[in-house]
Amino acid sequence: MSYNIVPLNELINQFSRLPGIGKKTAQRLAYNIIEQPPERAKQFAEALVNAREKIHLCKCCQSLTDKDICEFCSDEKRDKTTVCVVEDPRDVMAFERTREYRGVYHVLHGVISPLDGVGPEQLKIKELMARLSSGEITELIMATNPTVEGEATASYISRLVKPMGIKVTRLAYGIPVGGDLEYADEYTLARALEGRNEI
Repeated sequence: MSYNIVPLNELINQFSRLPGIGKKTAQRLAYNIIEQPPERAKQFAEALVNAREKIHLCKCCQSLTDKDICEFCSDEKRDKTTVCVVEDPRDVMAFERTREYRGVYHVLHGVISPLDGVGPEQLKIKELMARLSSGEITELIMATNPTVEGEATASYISRLVKPMGIKVTRLAYGIPVGGDLEYADEYTLARALEGRNEI
């Protein structure tokens, strides 16, 4: 703790609750905010509140947006017959950085993980199945992370989808097993997308 300045300590505590932020980093961030001109600190606070209030899930793909339908789902130039299924909204941005993928997305918001108490019903699988029933989609690219949970989730969805006659592919393993898509470089992701296999 830094002295007995209650508002400063509270700010440090709030920063330290963020993932990957230790006590030292939280302290550095808090002091940085305090040293900002009041107007800049106010803009920062407003941006936080604004983001939390205005950002929600896209009605179609379940990614983050500030509109009813996100920019990818509403883009007429995108291939609506191919859906890339990812774990997290950050994975959408990782694929977009490759500039190779022209289809649309579906965000699961996690993976099946019985040890963590996460079953299929906690994910956005029901919403995915509703999209697939439209008959417009011809290929599902399973782009969950190459972890045990990611593989189990891809297999589970593949089993659900196969009877519908939709092609289900898996990213090629340019992505290391146990790695996160979010941290993969554009080239690796592009190669994995190119070399995907049917599952």
